[in-house]
Amino acid sequence: MGTYFEFLNRINNKETSSLEETKFFLENIKANSHLNAFLTINEEEAIKSAQESDKRFNEGNPRKIEGMVVALKDNLSTKNIKTTCGSKILENFIPVYDATVIERIKAEGGIIIGKTNMDEFAMGSSNENSAYGDVSNNFDLDRVPGGSSGGSAVAVSANLCHVSLGSDTGGSIRQPAAFTGTYGIKPTYGRISRYGLIAFASSLDQIGIFSKNVEDMALMIDVISGKDEMDSTTSDIQHTNSFDKINEANDKFTIGVLPYQEMQSCNLDVLKAYKECLSKLQEDGHQIVEIELKNSNIWIPTYYILATAEASSNLAKFDAVKYGFRAQLEENDDFIVKSRSLGFGEEVKRRILLGTFVLSSGYYDAYYAKAQKARRLIQDNYKEIFNLVDFLFLPTTPTTPFKKGEKTADPIAMYLSDYFTTSANLAGVPAISIPVGFNENGLPIGMQVQMNNFEDEKLLNVSNFLTKLFK
Repeated sequence: MGTYFEFLNRINNKETSSLEETKFFLENIKANSHLNAFLTINEEEAIKSAQESDKRFNEGNPRKIEGMVVALKDNLSTKNIKTTCGSKILENFIPVYDATVIERIKAEGGIIIGKTNMDEFAMGSSNENSAYGDVSNNFDLDRVPGGSSGGSAVAVSANLCHVSLGSDTGGSIRQPAAFTGTYGIKPTYGRISRYGLIAFASSLDQIGIFSKNVEDMALMIDVISGKDEMDSTTSDIQHTNSFDKINEANDKFTIGVLPYQEMQSCNLDVLKAYKECLSKLQEDGHQIVEIELKNSNIWIPTYYILATAEASSNLAKFDAVKYGFRAQLEENDDFIVKSRSLGFGEEVKRRILLGTFVLSSGYYDAYYAKAQKARRLIQDNYKEIFNLVDFLFLPTTPTTPFKKGEKTADPIAMYLSDYFTTSANLAGVPAISIPVGFNENGLPIGMQVQMNNFEDEKLLNVSNFLTKLFK
């Protein structure tokens, strides 16, 4: 078992069925339960969907992703399937509607196999903040898979599904993709509907995809992208046509790279891989241009001010009144305070407090308003960069996967794991992490491509080209 397109070839050769494929993944999920990648398995419905797919294959009328087995991050609303956001406060929450992306997946023949583990409310860079336990990296069980979409990344990497969906607020798809040797894309903000995504930071969140290859990813993004009347932030543009364009020939590229001083946080394994990739690009005749990152020192503080402010606002609705976890009260207890105190984990409470602080009347102008101005500077810098180069090429993460517990005592060190990823969310530009190899200990390394707004089709085309070149 492997990619969706390998599955299609076996289907066409009468070597397998959708039901066999789905049962294989279900058995593999159970056999790899020690990874803790899944919170809920949708076994009964997955088997029914697989039987429907086999019927359509036999009748010769398969839909666009017929029989594709898909795992979903547990912050995507799924009708009649528990959706917890990795939090105790939503431990028994069952939505009554599907997110738009899930509606589109089902309409085109996708099979929902289950919901994946995640950092609570998507807040984290290691998947150590889930109320339901850590996710383990399938390459080394003592190391983290990255976060917050670590469960979705491991589900693809460990061959528990064909593709998976995650959400990316500051690198939460790309960073775990790099740590698990998978492809992970954050599309342009507004390309994919966020309706049904339980929000962390609404102006930064974007639903994206993990896959084992570019082809599967392109097919999925074509299915789920496009205008949605239920989400006013989606752009009124046509669906992508990425799959038909991933093999189009290209001229030589002008590629933006980072100044040496921006690479100081990278370990030697990442630096070595980065230099090897640049050497292959130069040998292939592409122009490498060192670009000026005018505001890189403000990426992380700007991101965490804006993200925590929006989190403070978005999570205010989880008050235990209408639904969710309710604390047992003793005399003089405040119902809402106690329920939120016990229902939220430490990282979520930390970010709510930070966000409430920067939004408070005495500090709003000093922090939040100033961060919004800084965000505009970052966006303007990106526009200048893409007037000079076709795309930016940079590491996805400063390090290879780190050990569990290594950074939990130092939130700042954990936040700096996102150094190379947060700026794409602040600017809204599309970005992808592609696997480029392993270090001597067998740990995956990923590199990142960032491109101008709404050049998602070109991004996948370039990623496909780079994959072939780096091999």
